[in-house]
Amino acid sequence: MIWKQQFTVEELQAFARGSLLEHLDIKLLEIGFDYLVARMPVDHRTHQPFGFLHGGASAALAESMGSFASMLMIEEPDKKMPVGISINANHLNSVREGNVFARVQPVKIGRTIHVWRIDMTDDRERLICTSRLTVMVVDRQR
Repeated sequence: MIWKQQFTVEELQAFARGSLLEHLDIKLLEIGFDYLVARMPVDHRTHQPFGFLHGGASAALAESMGSFASMLMIEEPDKKMPVGISINANHLNSVREGNVFARVQPVKIGRTIHVWRIDMTDDRERLICTSRLTVMVVDRQR
């Protein structure tokens, strides 16, 4: 595994309590060798007014996944933390119901900058959104 921090899915999911991730019901499903997978439902919490998955919900899922991944790459988690500094998302297909699954993998991992690719697919494995997130590793605020 590439991860510098070792967490179970359940331990990592606990970080979502009381946050936007909990509100959107984002669930971490898998921690792989160099990837994470999560699921987010497509329902009233994640719809835009016309009944499709909201692009902002996709962006929230992408940033959450990249932040989780960066958290696992930080060698001194008591002194450093990840902060998203740039995100883009290309919405390629629409979805009205079911789930979207996000898979995050590294593009480049440096000492202070991490770049992640997050691909989101629907229940039929159609690519719904592809996103790129840049994360800066900063000193924790005391």
